[in-house]
Amino acid sequence: MHITILGRQPALGVAELEQLYGADNVRWFSQQTALVDSPDFDFETLGGSQKAGRVVLELDRGNWLTASRQIVQHYAAKWRASEHKITLGISAYGFKISPRDVQKTGLLIKKKLRDSGTSLRLIPNPEIALNTAASHHNKLGLSPTKVELLVVRAPNNRLIIAESVGAQNITALAARDQARPRTDAFVGMLPPKLARMMINLSGDTKPGRLWDPFCGTGTVLQEARLKGIDVYGSDLSQKMVDYATENMQWLDNKYRINPQWKIFQADATDVKLNTAQKSEINRVVCEAYLGQPFSAPPKPTKLTAVRGNCNHIISQFLANIRPQINPSTALVVAVPAWRDHSGKFTHLPLIDQLADLGYRRLHLNLVSDEQLLYYRQNQVVAREILLLKPLDEN
Repeated sequence: MHITILGRQPALGVAELEQLYGADNVRWFSQQTALVDSPDFDFETLGGSQKAGRVVLELDRGNWLTASRQIVQHYAAKWRASEHKITLGISAYGFKISPRDVQKTGLLIKKKLRDSGTSLRLIPNPEIALNTAASHHNKLGLSPTKVELLVVRAPNNRLIIAESVGAQNITALAARDQARPRTDAFVGMLPPKLARMMINLSGDTKPGRLWDPFCGTGTVLQEARLKGIDVYGSDLSQKMVDYATENMQWLDNKYRINPQWKIFQADATDVKLNTAQKSEINRVVCEAYLGQPFSAPPKPTKLTAVRGNCNHIISQFLANIRPQINPSTALVVAVPAWRDHSGKFTHLPLIDQLADLGYRRLHLNLVSDEQLLYYRQNQVVAREILLLKPLDEN
């Protein structure tokens, strides 16, 4: 059993887990954490979880004092005979305690180990939980002597103590976001971790190719290839095709990966796939046209015009590719939704017209459709994630 510490928008992280491991093997533990019971769990493939840990102890009820006693007793005994220096971080979630309380637990272990001749370095806690950067840069969870304990309390007072298996690799994510040779803020900057989540939401791991018909600078393509997936990319703009091609070449040189890729210029609203492409594509993952960016909610007349334009382009795209893709193809499409000053979202009309376009929307068990929105604070244009299947799928 593993527990995951979910990201800024936890529902998206749980949706990703459900698609990868099945609803029967995933459950919410708290608002910020989820449990995964699968022998195939692989934290490195995830985009929506900041950390994950292997559960070592689960208690029906308890508080921080209960957890602290268990931790000190267990790890003072476990590391007493260690020949190597231990690096320890402790992160608490769901507790109303101070960072000093967390540090005190670590210091008690350190004192007991010092008495037995074992050296321990305790990572300082400015907050009750170490941030992802601290966990990552200290390589916690990546070896038996670099340990982060994740101590999580649910609203019903259940307690879990887990040993971290790693934290999100923010260094690599930043490199694939900003250190690539080509980026373009004007066309939008799809975060690599969101691209990875969208790929995982497609849920299909069978042999085949992923196609991104709005590939831009190639963020979805690069994350798919890092997961071992062959890809096609296309874009209306030859400039984007050139940028994505350069970024794929950079990825090849940096990571020495094998998955095949091909990028070509095409308008997603009237592209015609050839026979080989039709037979190979088994998932479509893309960020569709989001319209113009806004720094503040637009006036109603402006929103109506932008919404109508986006709806027209994306509807044409979906209608165009429907007869060209296999009936079992999974589609994960990010479309725009606009947030007003009160936090209410305006959605595309096509969401209520999917059957007319030849699709059905997949509904998850653990997350509602309304929760599949990705946005940052004060951001007007959100990405609404649609999980689709062709209507005539068997």
